[in-house]
Amino acid sequence: MELDERKQKILQAIIRNYMETGEPVGSRTISKYSDLNLSSATIRNEMSDLEEMGYIVQPHTSAGRIPSDKGYRLYVDHILEEKNHEVQELKDLMIERTDKMEQVLKQVVKVLAANTNYATMVSAPTYHRNKLKFIQLSKVNATQILAVIMIEGNIVRNKVIDVTEELEQETVLKLNILLNSVLNGLSIEEINLAMIQNLKEQAGIHSELVGSVIDAVAEVIHSEDEVEIYTSGATNIFRYPELSDNGKASELISTFEEKQQLSDLVNQTLENSDNKGIQVYIGQETPIQSMKDCSVVTATYELGEGLQGTIGIIGPKRMDYENVLKTLKTLTEQLDEIYNRNKK
Repeated sequence: MELDERKQKILQAIIRNYMETGEPVGSRTISKYSDLNLSSATIRNEMSDLEEMGYIVQPHTSAGRIPSDKGYRLYVDHILEEKNHEVQELKDLMIERTDKMEQVLKQVVKVLAANTNYATMVSAPTYHRNKLKFIQLSKVNATQILAVIMIEGNIVRNKVIDVTEELEQETVLKLNILLNSVLNGLSIEEINLAMIQNLKEQAGIHSELVGSVIDAVAEVIHSEDEVEIYTSGATNIFRYPELSDNGKASELISTFEEKQQLSDLVNQTLENSDNKGIQVYIGQETPIQSMKDCSVVTATYELGEGLQGTIGIIGPKRMDYENVLKTLKTLTEQLDEIYNRNKK
């Protein structure tokens, strides 16, 4: 007998009710589901079919039913299928959007260098204080669990976690519910020791797995803090005699090639709440040692949904500040327009 849509809905209703209450579920309870619009008699007939097919069982003489392992398996597979489809759609969307933004930013930094005759940089947009959107645990085999972790920006990462003993599907499902009900919407800074301890206590003998999942969440969030930086016009520094002697020029070129100090500048700019908008660092004010004879002008751009990045222009202390400030202001506005256009 095939499991039609009505039977699937009734089975899902039984499982959800049983998970919430821990009590066998009767036809009267299921009839209260507004989207079913079925009589108790019809539901009883469908429940009998589901029992005959092995998806639910009657634990004792009461009229209530509880899910069987087969029922849980169908339910979880349905959830996984939906989530996997959702995750893949989001991945495709983010890849498409990321590719477009990467092309835009590479072009932006070249045009900026050509128009100003200074060295330029732009960081790809990132999410700071990333928040967890959901966790999905599923069995890979008897000794491994796959954790699918999605954070803000619809960034998806997979982590395989070793387990010491095989987990029942019902246990995995309950751990999914526990983790998501507590952690969804939180940043890693908001997941404190007391919360972790409470989760472990609720997980009981599976506390070690909960700890591993939280470690994986932290790892994913921190890995997204790495900044992609595009640069252009580093050789423009040779246009200015005060910057073009061998020692200074070599140090500046190295800074642009290695990018680590530029990355530190971006992180410092984005993390400092006072540095939103346009900032001008002159000479010794510049946080990068190799640029102490330069002026560095940075602008924070925001693309929506918490995305932020930094544009920087590096030149001599006698740079044309008026033109640079005007250019950066216009550029941050244009990036916002381009992003919203690509989003559609």
